[in-house]
Amino acid sequence: MPPADRERDVRVEPRPAPRFRLDQPRPPRRRLLPEYDPEAFGRLSERIARFLGTGRFIVWMTVTITVWVVWNVTVPDPLRFDPFPFLFLTLALSLQASYAAPLILLAQNRQDDRDRVNLEQDRKQNERAIADTEYLSREIASLRMGLGEVATRDWIRSELQDLVRELEEQRKGSRVVFPAEESGGRDVGDR
Repeated sequence: MPPADRERDVRVEPRPAPRFRLDQPRPPRRRLLPEYDPEAFGRLSERIARFLGTGRFIVWMTVTITVWVVWNVTVPDPLRFDPFPFLFLTLALSLQASYAAPLILLAQNRQDDRDRVNLEQDRKQNERAIADTEYLSREIASLRMGLGEVATRDWIRSELQDLVRELEEQRKGSRVVFPAEESGGRDVGDR
């Protein structure tokens, strides 16, 4: 067969549709947005929120704004970096506030999550402590009830004294309780 005929006789079978295997994870999809670690971002937001809530931040912000205002009021026009009356300062403060508010909210949400977990753990620990306390109080109550039925030292002493009195009365009443005492000897013959 000529080479052209061989190429025509070759049949290409259609490929079956790809089947997804359930025992293997899917390959990661490409994302348009950059990926980030939410935990690391949360820690960073907490650090920023912690700094924004300090006196140091307020002092630095006050110094910066004061220098900004004094510079743009007292310096000649060509050296001013905010030529309009504090328009750039207002823009910078608005930008700082627009980033600070969500960061503070994110830090508060993370703290709420931690508080919720801690409260749940405290609640479970309190439940266990209450259950243990109830168990111990039931055990103590059962021990007290059991002690009411246990022979105490005083009760045994009084019972023994009653027995000794009965034995003495029987002895005086000439009834022989122990035959060895009657003969006055030992129980040699019993051995």
